[in-house]
Parts: sequence; structure tokens; C-alpha cells
Amino acid sequence: MKIRSLSIGLLWASLVFSACLQAAVALKEDVPETYIVQKGDTLWGISGMYLQEPWLWPELWDVNPQIDNPHLIYPGDELYLVWVDGQPRLRLRRGRDVKLDPSMRVTPLDLAIPLIPLDQIGAFLLRHRILAADDINNSAYIVSGDKGHLISAPGDIVYGRGPFPDGERTYGIYRAGDTYRDPITEELLGYQAQDIGNAKLLSSNKAKVTELEINRVTEEVRVTDRLLPMDERVIDATFHPRAPEVEIEDGFMIAVDGGVTQIGTTDIVVLNKGLRDGVEVGHVLAIYQSGELVFDQVAQENVLLPDVRAGLAMVFESFEKASYALVLKSNRPLKVLDKVKNP
Repeated sequence: MKIRSLSIGLLWASLVFSACLQAAVALKEDVPETYIVQKGDTLWGISGMYLQEPWLWPELWDVNPQIDNPHLIYPGDELYLVWVDGQPRLRLRRGRDVKLDPSMRVTPLDLAIPLIPLDQIGAFLLRHRILAADDINNSAYIVSGDKGHLISAPGDIVYGRGPFPDGERTYGIYRAGDTYRDPITEELLGYQAQDIGNAKLLSSNKAKVTELEINRVTEEVRVTDRLLPMDERVIDATFHPRAPEVEIEDGFMIAVDGGVTQIGTTDIVVLNKGLRDGVEVGHVLAIYQSGELVFDQVAQENVLLPDVRAGLAMVFESFEKASYALVLKSNRPLKVLDKVKNP
């Protein structure tokens, strides 16, 4: 499978973030002077080998707005560290032949090194959405199965009622799952739309019912399950991790995929902040745990210790009032209701 490099890899020319450029780049101790890119590496992981704060990676990768063509890195390429005006920069020696033309580089999808792993995120986005109450309540729904069946499976015919937009032929079958509320204000942020399957529209009688054929299920389809047009979601392979441009206040991890009690690296969490709060895809947030309440034996009173930084998360899908984030780093076991703040 081949794609244009504009959709995957490192777009050197477009990744100039003012917040990153203004920050000092702090290297870790004993960083390698040279490194051979391995299959399975990510730009985030390589940057983390060098930087104390990996989201400042555009500065390390020597972004140059004058470069017209995207420069990708591949397994076998050699990276070497240089210093420019007192600042560290990574340069590249090509370790393999790559075909170039004046405007585009075409490469196998699995060869270019992405910024972060995409397989887990891609699979998650196919199964998960956060919907407002109106989105669910005003959507079409299954009113009956063929021959009056209450439960349906692939190949079965079902009948739906409600709004079926013109031109839409494929629908996702969803069931309202977890309810997401703000832990401070108790505001309803949305519902988890639990993926049940897909159905293909066969015929429509807008005055009465619409006939559909089920072609995929994750569990039994039931009467009252909701029918929503399939949401075409394009995964940005670069994600451009960066600090938010606005101050994030009263941010929390309010849920975790799978319903586990502890959260660790690569787990996917729900945040109580979304587009209306300035949270966008690619924003990196620091995870904090509340400081402990201890007794001061000298002053004979209780004292609340400061919050402790415990990890990093990156937003990969943002809705109006909430968002999904991937935990990139955890220094200790995390849990639901740990705080998220600007890094």
C-alpha cells in the first residue's frame, strides 16, 4: 500500500510551533551521538531518547520552513547530533535509497517512521464516539427485527425509524454506554456510543420505516439500538504534539477504556475538556496526582502537599465537551480523576 507522504511521516516544513521554538531544549544525560533508526521506532520515542520534554521535538529535529519537500526517516537511517548556535539538532544520513520527485515522495505505508503508534488509536476510533444527548435522542433507531426477532445477527434484516439523511447508505449501530459528567460542575458532557455493528440501507419509506441489512456485529443487535451515519474519520499520522495554547483549568481523566481501575502507558482515557475549552488533537497535557494530606507534628495541623506530576497524555480525538487521550508516559500508577494540566 502506498500513500503520499503528506499524510504520514514527518512534515519538516509545516511543523513550526511558536511555543516550542521559544522554549529551551534540555537534553537528557548520556544521549547517543549517533542512532540507527530501527523498524518499530517512532519520532516521539526517538525524541524521548534525547529530550527531557519530548513534545519540544520540532526544535530538536531542526525544522526549516525553507524546505519544500517533506523529509521522512526510515529504518536504517543514521541520526547524528550536532550543535547549532548552542542548541542541539538532529541531522540525518540516508541509510537507504528513496525515490524522490519535485513535489511528492511515495513510500510503502509501513516503512516511514510515524510520530506515535497508530494501530491502537485507529482500532479505538473505529469503535468509540462521544455523543451529546441530542445526538442520541434525535437519531434513527431499530424498531423491529425481521419476523419480529428481538435480537439480530449478520445477514438479518432490521427495520428502522427516524431521520435517515439522503445519500447515506451505511450506518453504524450504537447503544448508549457510559455517561460522562464533569467531576466539578456535574455537567453532562456526553455519552459513550458503544459500537454494536454496521448495517446497509436497502430501501427507505420515510413515512413509515426503513429497511436495513446487518453486515457486522460486535454483539447481538437489539430493538431500540441507534442508527447513525458512518463517521469518516481520518487519522493524522503525525499528530504534531504540542502544548495547549490556552490554560487548561480543572481538567481530569474521567474514564478509561476497558473499565480498569489503574491507568498506565498506552492506555486511552477520556478527558473532561474538549473543543470549547481549547483542547485540540495533538495537545500534550501533564498528568498530576493530588498531593497527600499530612499532619504537621510541629504546627499540630493538617497540611495538603502539592500535586505530584505523574505522567503525560496526548489528545488524539476532541469533541465539543470531552476528548480522548493516549497516555504517553506514566511515572506511577494512574487512576480516574487524576488531574491534567498544561505541561
